[in-house]
Amino acid sequence: MRVFIDPYDPRWPELFEAERRLLDDVLARWLVAPIEHIGSTAVPGLAAKPVIDIMAPVESLEASRGAIEPLKPIGYCYFPYRDDVMHWFCKPGDEFRTHHLHLVPWRSTLWNERIAFRDALRADSRLAMRYAALKRDLAHTYPDDREAYTDAKGGFIREAAMARRSKG
Repeated sequence: MRVFIDPYDPRWPELFEAERRLLDDVLARWLVAPIEHIGSTAVPGLAAKPVIDIMAPVESLEASRGAIEPLKPIGYCYFPYRDDVMHWFCKPGDEFRTHHLHLVPWRSTLWNERIAFRDALRADSRLAMRYAALKRDLAHTYPDDREAYTDAKGGFIREAAMARRSKG
């Protein structure tokens, strides 16, 4: 699957909100806090892969295992990707994706890092511009290797999230 970075689309927040309402109903019994819009599509003005990233807070991976089956009828495909820290889904399928859903234990390290990174990008337009440039470069370097593209962003993401958390 090719890596494409699109200009910011002002419909992304609306697409998240529509999906959040659907997920709130399906996941209600497993949620322990509000569902969050994460990733680049959650940052106004930021270029991104046109996939809405959604993070749903659950008590634990074990306690939320029962949520996997109810997500199938609304189009989510489960993949055991990083299954030690989250339940990961894509919609409508692996070859073409419009949404990623991450069931993540609330306040876990992964939860906190993702929220901190999103908030850092929202708060600092220069950081967001640097991240957009990095993503474009990596999409050019790894156009057919989504894993390598994602892995290569890791250092930038960790550094920005740590800086955000240390500020408060």
